[in-house]
Amino acid sequence: MHSNLWNPKTETLPRDDLRRLQFAKLARVVEWAEARSPLYRGSFRQAGFSSDQLRSFDDIERIPFLTRDEWMAGQIAQPPFGDIAVAGHDKAVRLHTTSGTSGKQPLRALDTRKDWAWAAEMWCYALWGAGVRPADIGYVAFGYGSFIGFWGLHNGLEKIGALTIPGGAQTTPARVRQIVDFGCTVVASTPTYALRLAQEAQLLGIDLPGSAVTRVILSGEPTPDATKHLIEQQWGAKAFDTAGMTEISTIFMFEPEDQPGGCHIIEDSFIEQVVDPGTGAELPFGEPGERVTTSFGRSIMPLIRYRTSDLVVKVPHTVAANGRTWDLYEGGVLGRVDDMKLVRGTNVYPRAVEGIVRGFTEVDEFQIRLTSEGIRDEIALVVETVPEVTDPQWELLADRLAKELADGHEGLRFELVKADPGTLPRFELKARRLVDLRAADLITMPFETTQLKTIETTGRAS
Repeated sequence: MHSNLWNPKTETLPRDDLRRLQFAKLARVVEWAEARSPLYRGSFRQAGFSSDQLRSFDDIERIPFLTRDEWMAGQIAQPPFGDIAVAGHDKAVRLHTTSGTSGKQPLRALDTRKDWAWAAEMWCYALWGAGVRPADIGYVAFGYGSFIGFWGLHNGLEKIGALTIPGGAQTTPARVRQIVDFGCTVVASTPTYALRLAQEAQLLGIDLPGSAVTRVILSGEPTPDATKHLIEQQWGAKAFDTAGMTEISTIFMFEPEDQPGGCHIIEDSFIEQVVDPGTGAELPFGEPGERVTTSFGRSIMPLIRYRTSDLVVKVPHTVAANGRTWDLYEGGVLGRVDDMKLVRGTNVYPRAVEGIVRGFTEVDEFQIRLTSEGIRDEIALVVETVPEVTDPQWELLADRLAKELADGHEGLRFELVKADPGTLPRFELKARRLVDLRAADLITMPFETTQLKTIETTGRAS
């Protein structure tokens, strides 16, 4: 069992001992932040909290939440790094930013040399847990900019001792050829880009399932089971989900080799809570809610009770049989709390739509489009099919897609739109497949539709 554990001592720590370890680290980071960070000193004072009130683990509820807006406000008021840091940039060796794909100004985060070494260590939990070993050859399909992306994974591969190949400044065809030519056994990318690489391999006549690749490490966006299974089919390799964030500089969860239906939380380095997005009250196992994280690894920019807007469901470690005592997020990160769109009284989550669409191998790429017709909201699924799909086959595909989408969304009727080949956006980093045109006329659809078909579904149509 221990051969699949990066740190057997903490990965199998009894829960009571783990809780004591977490509390000791929590008390230390809270005292550290209160003494040195202007942001935390101010927010603690405003909430009537001080570090000496932290006497047991349950007292974590006394600590005020930190939000992205608060962090960003400090960054705007005191550019470029704001007031969250406990030291100046002269103590840091790294600067990273969020991706900015949400349209918001990116957050800027600093790391010391010690912080950055810890970030690589967190990735080692994921890589080793997925079966990566020193004899492997890892390919990182990533652009290597200021976005934190797979920087930590790159360092984690090196720490394990695997030959590590950076795939920056490459076209997609060039990356596919390098993966095969160098005999890579491990590939890291976003789920969307893993599918893109597989599509490019087919166009190039390259037998990707016949290559040396045995593992694909995924991160950067939610990965529904249908998407992961499609990646595994197209690569002929096992795919493993992970998730991280710039605010903590690394990952907080990983899917191990036995693939227990979720991702283990790295609980020796994080306290992860799931709260009601409206009330902030902590939720029990099995209840979907917003992920709140406290990190123990980034010393220059501590993160305490940070509301992430990630939608998750926590389940106990006992659902897995691999010996780890760390709890899991069932299905990984399910999406964003603020990604949910209300369409004619029905909640629509992009990840749920993707989970349905990726079950159809005829779909090459897709986009969700929201519009308004007077006071009535409309939702359309724009589909780019694989070249083999004929017009009659599209009619049948559209019928099947519309039915499954309606069944999965309380009878909500989706309009099905067929796009010209190669006209929908492709993504290397985080995909943005939902376009909401209801709020403002700011976005022009990046394609011309060749065929429009509205499907009359059973159930509620308004």
